[in-house]
Amino acid sequence: MAKNLVILESPAKVKTVKKILGANYEVAASGGHVRDLPKSSLGIDVEHDFEPKYITIRGKGDVLANLRKEVKKADKIYLATDPDREGEAISWHLMFALKLKEMPDKKVYRITFNEITKSAVKESLKNAREINMDLVDAQQARRVLDRMVGYRISPLLWAKVKRGLSAGRVQSVALRIICDREAEIGAFIPEEYWTLEASLKVEGEKKPVTAKYHGEGGKKTEIVNQEQMDNLIRSLEGADWQVTEVKKGERMKKAPLPFTTSTLQQEASKVLNFSTQKTMRLAQQLYEGVDLKGEGTTGLITYLRTDSTRVSGEAEQMAREYIVKQFGEEYAAQAVAVKKKEQKIQDAHEAIRPTDIQRIPAAVKEQLPRDLFRLYQLIWKRFTASRMAPARYETSSTRIEAGGHEFTMTASSRVFDGFMSVYTQEEDAEENNAMSQELSRESRLSLQKLEPRQHFTQPPAHYTEASLVKALEELGIGRPSTYAPTITTILARRYVAKENKNLYVTELGEVVNQIMMEAFPSIVDVNFTANMEALLDGVEMGTVKWKTIIANFYPDLEEAVQRAEKELEKVDIADEVSDEVCEVCGRQMVIKYGPHGRFLACPGFPECRNTKPYFEKIGVLCPKCGKDIVLKKTQKGRRYYGCIGYPDCDFMVWQKPSGQKCPQCGSIMLEKGNKLVCSNEECGHVMAANKE
Repeated sequence: MAKNLVILESPAKVKTVKKILGANYEVAASGGHVRDLPKSSLGIDVEHDFEPKYITIRGKGDVLANLRKEVKKADKIYLATDPDREGEAISWHLMFALKLKEMPDKKVYRITFNEITKSAVKESLKNAREINMDLVDAQQARRVLDRMVGYRISPLLWAKVKRGLSAGRVQSVALRIICDREAEIGAFIPEEYWTLEASLKVEGEKKPVTAKYHGEGGKKTEIVNQEQMDNLIRSLEGADWQVTEVKKGERMKKAPLPFTTSTLQQEASKVLNFSTQKTMRLAQQLYEGVDLKGEGTTGLITYLRTDSTRVSGEAEQMAREYIVKQFGEEYAAQAVAVKKKEQKIQDAHEAIRPTDIQRIPAAVKEQLPRDLFRLYQLIWKRFTASRMAPARYETSSTRIEAGGHEFTMTASSRVFDGFMSVYTQEEDAEENNAMSQELSRESRLSLQKLEPRQHFTQPPAHYTEASLVKALEELGIGRPSTYAPTITTILARRYVAKENKNLYVTELGEVVNQIMMEAFPSIVDVNFTANMEALLDGVEMGTVKWKTIIANFYPDLEEAVQRAEKELEKVDIADEVSDEVCEVCGRQMVIKYGPHGRFLACPGFPECRNTKPYFEKIGVLCPKCGKDIVLKKTQKGRRYYGCIGYPDCDFMVWQKPSGQKCPQCGSIMLEKGNKLVCSNEECGHVMAANKE
């Protein structure tokens, strides 16, 4: 009987696939890549058409020896690595590492399945094909570009800043995006604005209604200071309040699309507080399979690296049947929403969905660890909701006039929950407000009170992992498989610190970003990187030759590296002599640079191991106790300004204090670009920085 060998990527899948295929199939795993570029050198022959020099990865010898034994026994070999670029490249490398091209008596096929289920695995055997070299070349192009950027620029950072730093094609742009946002926040000057609400008594009703000021003459009017507000309130004194228009309507809230890699990472971060890395690790487990009573190892979700929202016809049908049975015909979507196709989407892939919608979260709750269950439940609910009807709302919009001014009231009431019976998001919470009491043009109104409120505009929000993933995707930087490793790298290198979900650039991150922007502007240019991604997608589609991209990119990179080696000044952020004396041995302490930033250390190491925090004085005295304000860092590396007298004095601010006091309230003024802004948010006074 002919012997068949299936080679998977992950050992975790072997048992499940073996169970599906039965005795005629031997199933083995490569454990990921078996060949790669060498770590000790660039590994790309720039003199000879940029040919990569692949070697067997250290530690893979035994894996390959076992696979060769299995290959000898088999007549047909099915390369069943993951269904993406990376998986295609692993299959191609296996062809070389196992010398399959030199075995004419063996039949070699490439198969892919999007989920580890009986039907998907069996179907993949019917659709066996040759290796797709466009996919392989797209992976090679990315690998070679990333290697060139990393291996040519990182040593420069070691020489100019400190060892252990790294640059990367995607990570350096991600760092720049965070730095740009920090600069935006730092330079942000709040602007004052006011809102006005009127509490109105409706004749014959117990409860008053609240209307919001809109404007006059049919146009929206912005109120920007108290004087304007006072004038408005005066003009409303003794005015008649009259309903001038009531509009009724209906609004639909569409069901969300099923998850892609990016939207899963964003939602898991917002709802479950998972890092992108944790989300991908758990999703990998759900895809590869978990042990379920009576079923054995079972894959619970489809492949986790995808930017497609497409769903197979079979899954579509199963979802419809389930929804009609559980909720009723009216809850099933009539026409399912599909994301507008973009060229970059690998449409062979599906969205992330449960492999079987009948496997409801409650049925597996007891058999899954808590976090694995929570992620499965999120995916199940999102997919189920995506196949359901929209929620419907009755809406009411009322215009009220008083003294030539216009106030408005809007309300909505949900009349059909649709997909929201299964899945609601944060922004859905306010949708549940019932409509306020009915008003008509005949309603008689009288003013109870006016409530003016002062507000200040808020700076842009700090990036979180979720919003950074969203930004990278919208800007066309990186691909689903790169978001999590990119964020993990910039956190591990301590270029960025994470506190309460927010990402903050560290001092080290600012230094590295500054060097990259000065010496390698195109590498950290958002448009350049997005255009490069588009070219790489062109390789995948067979319209661009991968070596053409490399040949065009390398000379400019090499020229920039050589110029930077000559012109870039060394950043001395270590071993400056300070004016602090070591209290242990009397030597003059030096400023060193560690993983968390600068600190003071005794130069007498290892005889004297004394160290202490380094605080940079800024020449401004604390408004609370009169001691020095110094630049400090939180435990994770975020910078702030605080009193050196801590813990006796708790003064701290995030922006640099100026030493000047606010002429209006006496609080300390903070530096924001070329302006000074009062640290007292209720005051909000702004003046030019050079004003004495």
